[in-house]
Amino acid sequence: MAKISIENSSFNIEKKEHFLSLNGKEISHDLLKNPNGKYHLIVDNLSYQIQVLQKETSSGKLILRINNRVITTNLDNKLTELLKKMGMESGKKKLKDLKAPMPGLVLDILTKEGEQVIEGQELIVLEAMKMENAIKSPQDGVIRSINVQQKDKIDKNHTLLSFE
Repeated sequence: MAKISIENSSFNIEKKEHFLSLNGKEISHDLLKNPNGKYHLIVDNLSYQIQVLQKETSSGKLILRINNRVITTNLDNKLTELLKKMGMESGKKKLKDLKAPMPGLVLDILTKEGEQVIEGQELIVLEAMKMENAIKSPQDGVIRSINVQQKDKIDKNHTLLSFE
């Protein structure tokens, strides 16, 4: 479940197979991602063109253009809660170390030492419970060191890499 806050209103949203639950009421919807990166959403026979202008994963802040109206929202979901628990929410000082959120097997390393990375960029792929999980950068920065190798088995909170 996710909670979206817009100005003084908040909405609880949950995806259930082909339905969305909005504040406990099931509504049918159709959501398409266009090749240009924009989205087309139909809810209750109303059409919305949506473009994500800015996304801050660590804080949940989203700035959207919906039918040419710019709206700032705050999304509170499992990912933002996990990032807060790991101390990676917005407003804190820059991280020095990125730690594994779960135990797993390092499948791929998508960055290298000295590389400039941006927030949201995929850095490492971990396999946990037979699922691939992309570990993304919580911030812009430069990779100082990579502390794992491909096929390493790691525990939760193992330091994956360090930032300058």
